[in-house]
Amino acid sequence: MTDMTQDLTFAARSQWWDVWEQFKTHRGALFGMIVFATILAVCFIGPLIWPVDASTVNIGARNQGMSLAHPFGTDQLGRDLFARLMMGGRISLVVGSAAMILSIVIGTAVGMISGFFRLVDGVLMRLTDLFLALPLLPLLLVLSMLFRDPLSAVFGVELGTLLLIVAAISLTSWMGTARVVRSDVLTLKEREFVLAARSIGVPTWRIMPRHILPNVLSSIMVSATLMMATAIMTESALSFLGLGFPPEFATWGRLVSDGIDYLQDYPGRAILPGFLISLTVLSINYIGDGLRDALDPRIRGH
Repeated sequence: MTDMTQDLTFAARSQWWDVWEQFKTHRGALFGMIVFATILAVCFIGPLIWPVDASTVNIGARNQGMSLAHPFGTDQLGRDLFARLMMGGRISLVVGSAAMILSIVIGTAVGMISGFFRLVDGVLMRLTDLFLALPLLPLLLVLSMLFRDPLSAVFGVELGTLLLIVAAISLTSWMGTARVVRSDVLTLKEREFVLAARSIGVPTWRIMPRHILPNVLSSIMVSATLMMATAIMTESALSFLGLGFPPEFATWGRLVSDGIDYLQDYPGRAILPGFLISLTVLSINYIGDGLRDALDPRIRGH
């Protein structure tokens, strides 16, 4: 039994090593991983090195250019733009990660249940089609207007807004994952190892997590990277329209919105956060492309 366990462990390590070897051959994916890791480090570790409060107002230092004291200058209220960019990155990345996790959980659950149980397949897929037919941005605007104040009253402004945005983005972006997972499950449930497990009496609640879920992880991981990029873009759009976090919370979308009024005199205020949004989304998409190729057994090893 010990030898068998060691063989299985070695096989799993060998498989993931092959995935990493294939991932490394994708130059765009490596570039995306390095860029994304750098953005994460700057946003989450940077404030420990640059301990300037992003919300501190200094009217005497307003509209300053780049300097050693303020690497990216200051805004119209004298707040340090470098600190605000790091704060905005933390908020945008947390929202994107949380929304991605929740949407992946919902989409995976719906896709697995729909693909495995024919009885509810039609109902769940029509529900998925219904959500796909809903106009995304107007629905997000309605949800924000209806639930922002009640959630802020219960959980506070920051946590209430965070919960609202994460829930709104998740509930409107799980459908693609559900369709991909359902398609994989429809194929996997007719495979020999699933039929063998059924023939010896293994219950469904054990077949799905032990035999089905591990075989759809590659599709889920690729969907997760794309979902996170979409969530960051959606949060930025909501903040740009003034329906995301309050003005004192500097998300990247809010910084772009604030910088529009000063675009002619201080273009960097809008260009910098917009560039960071684009760079983050681009790096995540490259990572997703690399994972897709690395996790495809038809490509891995060639």
